[in-house]
Amino acid sequence: MDLQLKNKTALVSGSTAGIGYAIAKLLAAEGVTVWVNGRTAERVNAAVDQIKQETDNANVSGIVADLSKADDVAALVKHVPQVDILINNVAIFEAKAFADIPDEDWFKFFDVNVMSGIRLSRAYFDGMLQRNWGRIIFISSESALQIPEEMIHYGVTKTAQIGVARGLAELTRGTAVTVNTVLPGPTLSEGVGGFVKQLATDQNKTEDEVKTDFFKTMRPTSIIQRFLSTDEVANTVVYLSSPLASATNGASIRVEGGLLKTAV
Repeated sequence: MDLQLKNKTALVSGSTAGIGYAIAKLLAAEGVTVWVNGRTAERVNAAVDQIKQETDNANVSGIVADLSKADDVAALVKHVPQVDILINNVAIFEAKAFADIPDEDWFKFFDVNVMSGIRLSRAYFDGMLQRNWGRIIFISSESALQIPEEMIHYGVTKTAQIGVARGLAELTRGTAVTVNTVLPGPTLSEGVGGFVKQLATDQNKTEDEVKTDFFKTMRPTSIIQRFLSTDEVANTVVYLSSPLASATNGASIRVEGGLLKTAV
């Protein structure tokens, strides 16, 4: 299927690894000019080189910025003043008891997971409207609808992303700009892989045993009973980035393996 994405330009925040990297790679494979973002030049350059090798797309560049900082966002936008596709992917997570989450952590999570996308969207949204074409996609989580008790602060920021995206979508009325949210389920990204490995060490279990236990005890409602791959999430995101998804706007699209039991 031709996703009709050639000659489009995309910025994927937090794309040196995990879901963000998979999205950037698949966009590049579709002929998109892609900007990869991360916090260190070493990781950004490595991701850019790898994507070029895997896709034969030379139009892949990197931009170093800590998107939790307003000054870094402003510098990025000055360097990349126009994009057709904005993927707000950068995020952090951690398991921590509610009583142990200080104010500083709440603000940190909000700055990284929510304000990064707000600032970038604010910078690029009007240009998309003026050109009458654009895609903004927030990578949220099933945790937005089913707040995990072990990381409430993370879940709250994912819920906030849905609200921001829906509000922005309302401002696109009558245009060819869309704003959507994608809700992945537990995904075996680099960060989650490290989390699983640490649990295996702490519990003196194999990684496979930890993965099985996770879905038995922590996410028992999952229908597929396994972690998603980053490519499975990227497939949906890249489709939504394309002209073929023109009728999907203001939506929250689930890619969570049936974990959420509600029908709507």
